[in-house]
Amino acid sequence: MKKLDFVKFGVGSLLVVLLVGGLIFGGGQSFAQEKIKIGSLMSLSGALASYGGPINNGCLLAAKHINDAGGILGKEVQIVTRDTKTDPTSGVDAARKLIDIDGVSAFVGALSSGVSMPVAESVAIPNEIVQISPASTTPQMTSLEDDDYVFRTVVSDEYQGVILGQLALDRGYETISVLYVNNAYGQGLANASTEWFEKQGGEVYTKVPYEKGKASYRGELSQATSKKPDALILIGYPENGSTIIRQAISEGFIDEFLFVDGLKSPELIENVGAQYLEGTYGTTPGSKETPSLGTFNQEYEKEFGKAPPKPFMTNAYDAVVIIALAMQRAGDTSSQAIRDNLREVSNEPGEKIYAGVDEFKKALALLEEGKEINYQGAGSVVSLNKAGDVVSPILIWKIEGGDIKSVRTENTVIVDGEIVPEKVVEK
Repeated sequence: MKKLDFVKFGVGSLLVVLLVGGLIFGGGQSFAQEKIKIGSLMSLSGALASYGGPINNGCLLAAKHINDAGGILGKEVQIVTRDTKTDPTSGVDAARKLIDIDGVSAFVGALSSGVSMPVAESVAIPNEIVQISPASTTPQMTSLEDDDYVFRTVVSDEYQGVILGQLALDRGYETISVLYVNNAYGQGLANASTEWFEKQGGEVYTKVPYEKGKASYRGELSQATSKKPDALILIGYPENGSTIIRQAISEGFIDEFLFVDGLKSPELIENVGAQYLEGTYGTTPGSKETPSLGTFNQEYEKEFGKAPPKPFMTNAYDAVVIIALAMQRAGDTSSQAIRDNLREVSNEPGEKIYAGVDEFKKALALLEEGKEINYQGAGSVVSLNKAGDVVSPILIWKIEGGDIKSVRTENTVIVDGEIVPEKVVEK
């Protein structure tokens, strides 16, 4: 073989190898070398550690679907995850690292409202970085002076609180007390639920805050149950919730509870004992039945195994999706471009787009043609209002036979500026 022919053969072979390698190792997609990074600010340790992994899986699944659909602006989307430790100081530090070290222009998180609020005020807002929480439900987030950089794909506790208060009435309770974790999440949900309960004629004996990480909550339990309420609404997380419930039951304080999303955890049942929690009800932000929800459930099981009965995985998926689609629509990955296009890809008008690879291919093609899209999420329809909030149904759940089972979803409506349960209006 002539030297020139050998060189030609070698170069050609190298190109073939690179092309084949790109198909094998790139999942069939040809991406530019640079990746688009989206941050994931998760509770991988601390009070919400049992939730962090599954919720982060929602982010990873969204990125996989987007990449399998062709990526964003010809590039692969990469999720960069950092741990908040469910702690405000650690959360702020992790958020700063996402921006300063990892170079993200948007991030999903945090989970706890008590972490998301300081992260927003100390990191996202001053640095003009888009923050979308999939799980922080405090009403305080609605009124943040954020220059439209802080959003969430989960409904505010103003809505969950009303349904929680109504659930107490539906269960036949005439008197309640509330024991709540002393942060923005606990305070907001305690206030919203008791306000509705009292408006409908119920009596609230007391609302008692508690601090995380204590070995004993006997003092708080004594204060909350001294007047013998019909039930105790417990607002918190599995780590401390288990301690509170065990002490409440074993020492005879109370054994009738209502729970919330922060306690919707198999680990709580395991730690307390299923026999002690049988028949206990709770509330959590739910999902509107759309094709996206069915696709998410199927794809999550395929990728990670059966989805645990925990909230907010779908909301994290939706947050990554709308960030990515906003980048695609803008033709730009800057935080301002994302901010300015989030509502354009998730609100009406526009052709409805659902979760999954085929739907995302369709979305990218429509955006390429200059057409508008309206993403219908797995967790909610993701119609972002002026405050960056969404509205979704509230799920009623129950502990039965040692498992967490969905009972029904309930909607809220606005009547004369007030949030009320839809079923109350129908009556």
